[in-house]
Amino acid sequence: MHTRFTIRAGQPSDHRIVETLIRNAFWDVYKPGADEHLIAHRLRTHPDFIPELDLVALDGGEIVGSILFSRAAIVQPDGTRLPIALPGPLAVQPDRQRQGIGAALLRHSLEQAKLLGFAGTALTGSPDYYSRFGFRPCRDFDITDTEGNNPDYLMVMPLATDTLPAGILTESEVFHTITPADVAAFDAAFPPREKHRLPGQIFQ
Repeated sequence: MHTRFTIRAGQPSDHRIVETLIRNAFWDVYKPGADEHLIAHRLRTHPDFIPELDLVALDGGEIVGSILFSRAAIVQPDGTRLPIALPGPLAVQPDRQRQGIGAALLRHSLEQAKLLGFAGTALTGSPDYYSRFGFRPCRDFDITDTEGNNPDYLMVMPLATDTLPAGILTESEVFHTITPADVAAFDAAFPPREKHRLPGQIFQ
């Protein structure tokens, strides 16, 4: 139980509600429009989806936040793959953001990921924000992305022990197989919404 909201496992009846919430939460944030709702939609039917880590936050029966996880791995120099759990999309209804909902979802889900036996977790995000949960830059562990980079915003956190092995962080293909045409076709089933180019967007 959390102040003003509760957390429970996601259900099939939540899917469209969650996709709409994700679309609203990410709209115009990183790019004009959003594609995270399609990522969530495809992830649910992908082998990398972790159904035990599909969680929603509710306030009075209304879904106000959601988090999904996918399987990822740290590929060590000898080819050994260490399974980790990758959170995202993590979304909170726009008018309920900055109220602790996203933080509670993340903390609760990471506790569950540890119980499921995952050695660690990783994400791309603000070091200032995610460091409060225990995330550290990948470079602290000599972990890089698939192109050999380890920028500040690429972060990991051990769950099973105090450290993680050096290697290459590989995430699910579901994040890299979506085209603008895919997004346009999927988005047509949602209410029309204007896209905007805004300062600070990563992708234009």
